[in-house]
Amino acid sequence: MRAGDLGGISALLAAEGPSQMLQQAVTLEYLAADRVSLLEDLETAQLRQANATSLADAAVEDSAEAQAAATAAADTATAELALAQSALDGLTTQQADLQQQLQNAQIRLLELQGQRDGYAAWQAQQQAAQQEEADRAEAAAQVLAQTAAQARAGNGQGAEGGAAATAVPPRPGPATTAPRPPSAGGGVAPTSGRFTSCYEMRWGQMHNGLDIAAPIGTPIYAPVAGRVVRAGPATGFGLAVYIQHDDGTVTVYGHINDFFVTTGQRVSAGQLIAEVGNRGQSTGPHLHFEVHSQGMYQGRTNPMPWLRARGIEMGGPCT
Repeated sequence: MRAGDLGGISALLAAEGPSQMLQQAVTLEYLAADRVSLLEDLETAQLRQANATSLADAAVEDSAEAQAAATAAADTATAELALAQSALDGLTTQQADLQQQLQNAQIRLLELQGQRDGYAAWQAQQQAAQQEEADRAEAAAQVLAQTAAQARAGNGQGAEGGAAATAVPPRPGPATTAPRPPSAGGGVAPTSGRFTSCYEMRWGQMHNGLDIAAPIGTPIYAPVAGRVVRAGPATGFGLAVYIQHDDGTVTVYGHINDFFVTTGQRVSAGQLIAEVGNRGQSTGPHLHFEVHSQGMYQGRTNPMPWLRARGIEMGGPCT
């Protein structure tokens, strides 16, 4: 029996009469019920506390597992990155070795073809290729700028005003040089002279045009009608003229001494456009003539069949 129970009994025994005893009994019953309610609340609070503690412990355990998983994933990624970097380093070394082997082979080929200094000849080839790439980018930029300027002029002045705005005056040429009459096929030989190189492999790389030796100042003519898309300084050529013809083909005239046309100018077959020179990377006065069948720097092709298709026969060793 608990102390609380003994106290309640003592209170009942001390009652002075039945009425007081009944009243104290009711009071003790009320207090007992209230104590039971408090005990139930206490037990509920203790249960909630236990649940909260359990959840906190589980969260801590989950956090530790997540952290461990993240650390493992980071370690795996670091290892994979190290393997990839190692593979890249190996490929870079292999590429450098292959490039060196290719360079040695190209130099040896140049020496077998009669070059006294194969390395110097190889360097000249590499510089020429880089200059050609620079020329290509510069020419493309000029064409885009010209097209944009013509579009702006056309939008601002209408069809007639645009045509007038984009008309380009020619550069003055020698007053004594008359246009060359076209052949029966409608074409005109670009110049007269002696072939020194054809469209062929030369010094270990492709020579993409015809070299026609002639004295400085020899006239150069447009073989067929077209529009000048570039005229002026050109890396490797010194000076050059580029003409796009009505079928989209572009013809190139390099190492010229001077030119008598302007970018955007319309030229006719047989019109004087330039004169033979010895500018740029040249070993003697000559015209370097190229045909790009698919536009600027695209689809380089043998100029001889292109010329013959337009009724132009130049003879010589090139076919």
